[in-house]
Amino acid sequence: MAAADIAKAYAFDGPAVELGAVVLDGKTDPSAHVRIPFVMLNRHGLVAGATGGGKTKTLQLIAEQLSDAGVPVFLTDIKGDLSGVAAPGASSDKLTARATDTGADGWTPTGFPAQFFAIGGKGSGVPLRATVTSFGPTLLSKVLELNDTQESSLELIFHYADKAGLALLDLKDLQAVVAYLVSDEGKGDLEGIGGLSKQTAGVIQRELTGLADSGGDVFFGEPQFDTADLLQVTDGKGVLSVVELAELQDRPQLFSTFLMWLLADLHHHLPEVGDVDKPKLVFFLDESHLLFNGASKAFLNSVTQTVRLIRSKGVGVFFCTQNPTDLPGEVLGQLGNRVQHALRAFTPDDATALAKAVKTYPKSADYDIAEALTTLGIGEAIVTVMGETGAPTPVAWTKLRPPRSLMAQLDPAEQTKQVAGSSLQEKYGKALDRESAYELLAKRHEDAPEPAETPKAAEAKPQEHKKEESGGGGLLGGLMKNKAFQQFTRSAGRSLGREITRGLFGTARRR
Repeated sequence: MAAADIAKAYAFDGPAVELGAVVLDGKTDPSAHVRIPFVMLNRHGLVAGATGGGKTKTLQLIAEQLSDAGVPVFLTDIKGDLSGVAAPGASSDKLTARATDTGADGWTPTGFPAQFFAIGGKGSGVPLRATVTSFGPTLLSKVLELNDTQESSLELIFHYADKAGLALLDLKDLQAVVAYLVSDEGKGDLEGIGGLSKQTAGVIQRELTGLADSGGDVFFGEPQFDTADLLQVTDGKGVLSVVELAELQDRPQLFSTFLMWLLADLHHHLPEVGDVDKPKLVFFLDESHLLFNGASKAFLNSVTQTVRLIRSKGVGVFFCTQNPTDLPGEVLGQLGNRVQHALRAFTPDDATALAKAVKTYPKSADYDIAEALTTLGIGEAIVTVMGETGAPTPVAWTKLRPPRSLMAQLDPAEQTKQVAGSSLQEKYGKALDRESAYELLAKRHEDAPEPAETPKAAEAKPQEHKKEESGGGGLLGGLMKNKAFQQFTRSAGRSLGREITRGLFGTARRR
């Protein structure tokens, strides 16, 4: 088959993202274009390949064209070099030649509207936060790396807090409720619905402390990010929301799980739109294999269901990882648009992974896919997408076009300036600590009258003090021993409580 014949399968009637030109028998045909139709971008996709193969530039290339079409884009920036989307690229003879070689006529350096975010404010961006209540027990269990039994117990804790009207806004709220539920006064509140063992509570408390020490204390809280702010369009161009993750590379579970929270929240709150001419938002999940490392069955089921259902909300999701086999089969099977950069086979394990990856692509009469995947050059990829009729296109060895924006990190001073001038910085920049479970319980403890001391109580005081030290001292220890505290939480459950409506992942819906 000639390159032009392969390109016919990519000659769609409607608008499409231009990826590049067909390579066949070692030659690039600039007139043979490889494209992804806009109407199929909410059918989800995969961008994969070994480090250094060009995945990041592919994300940049697709994001730029989506922005031009008025589609907002969410991008995660692990290494910091995607921030360059906000500035025009640096023109050179090499880039001009590649543009010509790939059929990108009229290539011009161009910057795009961008918003910069940082999870919990750890970095140069508008802070992204979520409340513990909104995050939910399933996602939080993934961050804390809890086992199935511990995850079940955390679900019970959330259930109790929801019923009792105790808002879990930050980590200390959750720690206070856990401590209460294993105290002598609180353990009876869970009778009949499973109870909470001190051993499990201890594990949860230790993991919560570790999470707080590593930055979770600034991530969980208010003001909570409203995912509707990802759907911005300015002057007809979709805004590129770039989330800086360099500061959280040592907490991959936190940032990868937070990205799933964003998706779940979008699913909850966006209206059904069915099939659309172009997506409402395209969401790129970089380093997506981190989502599935050690994930529980409940978590995997929720990811699969979210990906399956969010398409009808007009949201397209691209998973970005090194190898297709990094993703569970249930997820991979939903990714109809695939851009696979080079894979390496330096070890027996690499060779096994390569053989599995080949099986995920349609058979080709034009290419030996196994050989192609190991010989692709930088900025080249094996591509297959869903055509306008829903049928997969033939595999095309593609030389990708160069992005028009800066293929490097934006000047830090310029990024800081843009963040400071963002309207979202005023909305989310300052952390709030309003009255919630911890503060309410502490206030009740302080206001409660001291009981009259009897001679018998005075004799027992040293022993009680010792018990308090072993079970947790300070404010929480005092709260958990206080009768007024017990009465408050029970009355809160009767008068204030109504269980929060929860959806996928146990995430809470805004009311």
